Formats: sequence, structure tokens, C-alpha cells
Amino acid sequence: MRLSTVILPIYRWAEGRKVWAGAEELGFHAAYTYDHLSWREPFRDRTWFGAIPTLTAAAAVTDTIRLGTLVTSPNFRHPVPLAKELMTLDDVSSGRVVLGIGAGGTGFDAVVLGQEPWSARERADRFEEFVELLDRLLTQGDITFGGRFYSAVEARDVPGCVQSPRLPFAVAATGPRGMRLAAKFGQSWVTTGDPALYETGTPKESLDAIRGQVDRLSDALRDAARDPESVPKILLTGFTPDRAAPFESLDAFVDFAGRHAEAGITEIVLHWPIPDSPDFAYDHATFERIAVEAPAQLS
Repeated sequence: MRLSTVILPIYRWAEGRKVWAGAEELGFHAAYTYDHLSWREPFRDRTWFGAIPTLTAAAAVTDTIRLGTLVTSPNFRHPVPLAKELMTLDDVSSGRVVLGIGAGGTGFDAVVLGQEPWSARERADRFEEFVELLDRLLTQGDITFGGRFYSAVEARDVPGCVQSPRLPFAVAATGPRGMRLAAKFGQSWVTTGDPALYETGTPKESLDAIRGQVDRLSDALRDAARDPESVPKILLTGFTPDRAAPFESLDAFVDFAGRHAEAGITEIVLHWPIPDSPDFAYDHATFERIAVEAPAQLS
């Protein structure tokens, strides 16, 4: 079981550099950030910086921790400029980048460029084409592509990624199409659990749902002639009925993580504590103790 953290891009860099460096000092496997232009309340009208520049700055103040997005989506991104930025970030970080990638939703990012929110079907269609083109841009270097939603004309990404054949994709998916996409292009898979259970479900129902997701992903991987054990399975915490309970003590977290490890999860991502947040106001001393002591108990 690997432990990672997600650091919201809410810090001016004089403070942010200490947070990102602190994540490495605590021994986290990876530090991610959200790739939104703005997010839900109470962050909607507060400081919120861009993901790629934040990760680039984080790469400059860390040495070993992996860095990435949870998650990037087509809501406001186009594969051609995104590929160039990711290739550059992979170089700056000496090959420590992972791209968390998902279909996007219906929040602020879905309408910020003036478009109407896409239907679930169109989001899935766009996501499939988005991932395919991004994969080709990052592996082939010189691409002309004409799709239904995205095009590229002699798009060049030279010299390519430090990681070979490209930086890894962590594909967020729960439905059949997304699972097949993860099986085809993903080097890891991401879930937040079953959103339908967040408000009224129980921790047991949530755990059963995640186990079912892992099973369906494993089926998709076998259909793609891939070994399910070779693909890490990432849980982004904070969106299951457990809410903040797993972070109240080291023992509570070890119990939570152990149950999810049995369900097939291999990496758990904790939100970096935000004192004035209704969702992530964990005790920082307990958070640090979890980061330092829990891995040995989960090995």
C-alpha cells in the first residue's frame, strides 16, 4: 500500500513551496493537485492557482516524490498544448510526472469557456478521443490527427518525455467505456468510490462498491491481455461515506486502509489538511503521524 497526498493549489508560493517540500519530507509516494480553473465552495472565490505551473514549481523544490494531477479533463484542455506542457514538466522534474486524467463533470470548468455543459455521452466520447490523441502526441512526436472533437496538424513534441514511452496516465473511470479506456491506455486507475453513496450510503456499502469497481477493471484488463496485478489502483479519499473518520487517528486510518487494500486498492491519496475547510480540516499532527507510521503497518 502506497500513501500519497493531494495538495490543493490554494497557496501563494512563499507558503506553497514549504507545503510541497514537506510532502516529500513526510515520505509520500506522490503529491498531486487538482486541475481545475476554480472549484466548489468554499474555494470558489478564494485563491486558486493553475495546476501545471504549480507542479513545475513543485518539481524545482523536490527531488524524489512523484508529481501529478488528480485529475486533468477535457473540460478546458486541448491535447496539443497540454502535451507540450506535460512534456516540459516531465523534463523539469527529471521524469517524476504522472497524469491523472478523467472525463470531467458539469461544474464550473464545464461552462467557463462559454459552452453548454456536455451530456454524459458527449463527455465519454470526448474523453476517449482526448486520451487517444494525447497518447499519440506524447509517444510519436510528430502528429497529424483529425477527429470528431480534436485535431492536430504537424504537432511536434520534441524531444519527448523523459519517461519512456511517455509519462504514465492514471485514468479515472467507473463505467464500462472508461474501464476499457483505462485498460488500453492507463498505467494506473483512479476512483473516488461511488458518488451515489456519499450522502446516504454506509462505509460498508462504499467498500463493496469499490471492490466491484476493482473487479470490473480487472475484467477489462484481462480482456486487453493485461495482468490486473500490474496496474496500480488509486483511491482519492474524501468522497466516501467515511468522510473524515479515517483521519481521526492512526488506528482509524490503518483500519480504513487495510479494508481497502483487501478490496484491491494499492495507493491511497490523502488531502493535505486545510484548517478552515469543512471537508479537509484534519489535525495536522495526526496527518503527519499517519504519513510516517501507517506504511509500516500496511506493508
